[in-house]
Amino acid sequence: MKKVYATSQAPEAIGPYSQAVEVDSTIYISGQIPLVPETMEIVGESVEEQTQQVMKNIGAILDQTGLTYDHLVKLTILLDDMGDFATVNDIYASYLYEPYPARAAYEVSQLPKNVKVEIEGIAKRF
Repeated sequence: MKKVYATSQAPEAIGPYSQAVEVDSTIYISGQIPLVPETMEIVGESVEEQTQQVMKNIGAILDQTGLTYDHLVKLTILLDDMGDFATVNDIYASYLYEPYPARAAYEVSQLPKNVKVEIEGIAKRF
């Protein structure tokens, strides 16, 4: 059985998807872009501002599921410019503690709403 999560503390889905879905104690968090939940507007133009908002959105979804960043086991980072990787990595790391989750990072040709960063995650109840 799957359980769907939604919170007003993270951006509402802007397509046919859920903010997060849980199956067998594993929570799959949809890719988050730097939308401010209250306004559904993109925050800032810098990758720093956008990454902070993305991580806050992930945190809000985790909170809705009763979990924390410590429960993340895998994250995927999508960037519009791999030259921003070090900056995104530093901000990303400030939300996490060892042992860090597994991760992949890719440069893509374009992200929704022309943002600079999108991050999706998988968390596990343990």
